[in-house]
Amino acid sequence: MSTEQETVEEITRKEIESIPEKWMGSSVSAIDGQDWDKSKEMDFTYTNLDKFIRYSLGENAHFSNAMYDGDYSLTLDQAQLRKYEFVCKQLGITKGTKIIDLGCGWGGWLTYLKNVVGANGFGVNLSRGQVASCRRNGLNVFLKDARFVKPEDFGQFEAVTAFGSFEHVASVKDYLAGNQDKVYDDYFKHVNDLLPKGGRFYMQSMTFSKNMLPYDQFDINAPKDSDAYILALLTKHNPDSWLPYGYEHIIRVAAPYFKNVFYSSGRLDYIQTNKEWTKLYYKFNFKKYLWYLSMVGKYFTDKEFRHQWAVLKIRPNRVCFEREIMDHARLVFEKI
Repeated sequence: MSTEQETVEEITRKEIESIPEKWMGSSVSAIDGQDWDKSKEMDFTYTNLDKFIRYSLGENAHFSNAMYDGDYSLTLDQAQLRKYEFVCKQLGITKGTKIIDLGCGWGGWLTYLKNVVGANGFGVNLSRGQVASCRRNGLNVFLKDARFVKPEDFGQFEAVTAFGSFEHVASVKDYLAGNQDKVYDDYFKHVNDLLPKGGRFYMQSMTFSKNMLPYDQFDINAPKDSDAYILALLTKHNPDSWLPYGYEHIIRVAAPYFKNVFYSSGRLDYIQTNKEWTKLYYKFNFKKYLWYLSMVGKYFTDKEFRHQWAVLKIRPNRVCFEREIMDHARLVFEKI
């Protein structure tokens, strides 16, 4: 292990030891004037839900869109497995392949790479809860911003993946300041530096679609069934993130560094994936329901926390997919 990697590991260990036991922060969003950064958002969005997700979806949850490709007779696990097999084939991942997952979540993909493929998987993430969960389960994961990984950190890789983390690359402030494309260019330059010529990068990301509203029309006080309310609720859950405008936007900003070799829409698959997750969220688990009970007091005393409860109940992501406010892109890029 290099000195740089030892430093990253030491920082990771210290950071995850400081995870608070109680719900962190407030969902006052950028539109309301609260300052956010990516580390703060990832803890708010994911570390707060760490126990809930693990009790619902498993210790190494597959927390990204599954690949049904129209066959909804598949179980959720089968559709996730189909996705992983597809990615391995597209990226040429076999036993011993050195690969990094940018924004690795609870490590479902890394667990598959380790236990099924035998690949040499690395992961980075900014959610301390997710990193702690991965490390408890023996995964090679570090607390590091997925946007800025450099060859000096872990060397180069034969393949790179990002299952949903691109959704968090650009912030609301980046969009409002007209810097979204500039931020994306920097991201793809970093990914480019991690790969040899011809190396492949798989990513999947939510995108805005044809029925998206202007940001200044988001309104948490709008009627509960309105698009304005649903989008405002979505920003309560991800206060510092802004999506690309369609898969074409992603391909365009990647073009200086990568050629696109595959695209498909996962919008309908995400609706199905979300439905299956919701069933598991409500399925009884003693520890999970104790977690629910521990939040009752905060529900009655914190208005902003009630918005987070509404996110779990309403599932605004799924509503946005159903109304074609959002789409979902699966993309394979090859370094030019």
